[in-house]
Amino acid sequence: MLHHKTYIGEGDRDWVVLVHGAGGSSTIWFRQLRSYRKHFNVLLVDLRGHGASALVDDDHEGKPYTFESVSREVIDVLDHVGIESAHFVGISLGCLIIRTIAEVQPERVQSMVLGGAIARLNMRSRVLVVLGNGFKRVMPFMWLYRLYAWILMPRLNHRESRLIFVREAQKLARKEFLRWFRLTMELSALVHLFEERDTGIPTLYLMGEEDHMFLPPARRMAERHRRAVLRVIERCGHVCNIERPAAFNRFSIDFMRDPLGATSGPAPLPTALVTG
Repeated sequence: MLHHKTYIGEGDRDWVVLVHGAGGSSTIWFRQLRSYRKHFNVLLVDLRGHGASALVDDDHEGKPYTFESVSREVIDVLDHVGIESAHFVGISLGCLIIRTIAEVQPERVQSMVLGGAIARLNMRSRVLVVLGNGFKRVMPFMWLYRLYAWILMPRLNHRESRLIFVREAQKLARKEFLRWFRLTMELSALVHLFEERDTGIPTLYLMGEEDHMFLPPARRMAERHRRAVLRVIERCGHVCNIERPAAFNRFSIDFMRDPLGATSGPAPLPTALVTG
């Protein structure tokens, strides 16, 4: 079973499940945990081969590497903890795992907060996926990861989040990185399916203004789906939970406390002016 940790508060509280992206770990939520614990019970999960899950079980020979199989491992943790349904908060590739859970067991998902959501691949990202899969066996995997991190987060103000993700990726074994990288070949078909299929689950797309690869498709997705809203955080890149935690926490908590109200009224202003 995946390594996980729970934080349970007093009284009857909703659960929030935090799902990191590929190459990261549950430690990337260090700027959310304190704020979230004031309002919710919290479940942190390390995905297969990441963080402490690599120490629990690093032998995945013969196990399928698909978004559905990885998502079902998160569901197994929910069953183990006894969580019938929860709000899900993800970042980057973790958003696709949450979205897959919403397909596999929609009754488990009260709402989705998709930070730095991979909503569709543009031409540049499709080329990067093809080139990466072509060179992944001859190029040191950390070179490849650093290249992707720089392309996704190129600006000076993205440096901290870029370095954090590179640091976490260094803990991955090479074979584990290659297994996860194979999942990128599923991306085009998967995000197209998710764009066409509206789950009806309240969804907040929480994007950085400078997330040049994924903000435009997330905007289109929010416009197409009836219970989806978009918040854009100014002066922020792909990993908005690290770069602008105050805005990320405020918008996500407000949304999860009243997701139906947030998606039934007038659309929120597209850009949040953040000073902290």
